[in-house]
Amino acid sequence: MQRILIVDDEASARYGLRRALEGMAQVTEVDSAASARERIAKDEPDLLLLDLVMPDEDGLSLMRWLRENGHEMPVLIVSALDTAKSALEAVRAGAADYITKGFDIDELRARAANLLRLSELDRENRKLRRELVAEGQFGRMIGKSAAMRRIFEMAERVAASDATVLILGESGTGKDLLAQEIHARSSRAMRAFVAVNCAALPENLIESELFGHERGAFTGAMQLRKGKFELAHGGTIFLDEIGDMNSVTQAKVLRAIENRTIERLGGTHMIEVDVRIISATHRDLREEIDAGRFREDLFYRLRVVTLEMPTLRERKDDLPLLTEVFLQQLGERHGRRVRITPEAMQELLRHDWPGNVRELRNVLERTVVMSVGDAITPRELPAEVFQAGGTARMGAANGAAPEFLNELDFREAKRKFEIEFFKRKLERHRWNVSKTAAEAGLHRQSLQDKLRELGIQRPGK
Repeated sequence: MQRILIVDDEASARYGLRRALEGMAQVTEVDSAASARERIAKDEPDLLLLDLVMPDEDGLSLMRWLRENGHEMPVLIVSALDTAKSALEAVRAGAADYITKGFDIDELRARAANLLRLSELDRENRKLRRELVAEGQFGRMIGKSAAMRRIFEMAERVAASDATVLILGESGTGKDLLAQEIHARSSRAMRAFVAVNCAALPENLIESELFGHERGAFTGAMQLRKGKFELAHGGTIFLDEIGDMNSVTQAKVLRAIENRTIERLGGTHMIEVDVRIISATHRDLREEIDAGRFREDLFYRLRVVTLEMPTLRERKDDLPLLTEVFLQQLGERHGRRVRITPEAMQELLRHDWPGNVRELRNVLERTVVMSVGDAITPRELPAEVFQAGGTARMGAANGAAPEFLNELDFREAKRKFEIEFFKRKLERHRWNVSKTAAEAGLHRQSLQDKLRELGIQRPGK
């Protein structure tokens, strides 16, 4: 049987609501927001009937707590306040419906019944989504490897809350898709998802893009313009490549997170914004902090929950599945049915995929377009994929000894081995020192000392 929780400080109001709803569901009542928190944590009701005005803590505050902690049951506000402003505030905070006291009992029962049906549908949808995650699908993202399933499960849990999320990972791993799916599974799904590529905006435009500007704020500002934070009000703003944001804008984003307000360029008053922030970067933000390029206080605000997308080379078990799905999609798009031969699949598995899933899809699309038959063979793969595999096989077949094995002096051989070892590890991780240190089993500072000792520098520095 479904459960309804009534939260109202007036005993007579609770009694009237309970009598009206008995028989529809199991009804429980509490007289304060504090008691409601305990009951919600224990029972997770299917519907909440909530008064707005209570002595210790008001209903809007309790609703914010619900969203921040991932409780998704619908809320029906039952209040003596019969004003458009109160109703609008309740809806903005996440209420599903609003009814004023003095209501008709049949109307109350009808609204409650509709919300209970919505709650049941939502539970079924969440169950289906969990089953899809177990099968290796998370929205438009695919992966059955342990690394991807772990990401999917974590993202599913965090989506239900209102927590700030930081997504880390190399370019092409799907950070933007993950951000979109977290929003789609959140209580903000019906509101805007606004994406901003911080790396693509010039420094002199990013503040105007994020916070908007008033007419006349600068040369060329002919009219008022709302920024991305305002456009995302009630929804989610996705700050992609936030590691490339300049320090002045970082400070303003920090204030927006802390105060839930922004100020347009050229403006004189603060504007309240209710947004969930999801950010992403391919950079090592700790290195950026050490170099003085990223604010440490903003970093900690952004990383309430951190999700790190694995590279394709770290989850090659997913490559056959991804290839199959992409070939099916591309076949429908280009009007061709193309399969991949086992030999060509081996070439794909040998390639390191520095561009990750994005590179795989582009390679497959190029191959589908250019191939002449209905089967993709190794020779029809792009040169960078086929030759990379061929080079690796040739080296192994020739049995060429590494240079350091030809050294007579042990110390020199050891030095050359270490140089080759660390260079390969660094190249594998795109010169990310933290990831390289973790894989090599070293402390980050120890690895930096070793690189200085061996004279290893990132190309171009």
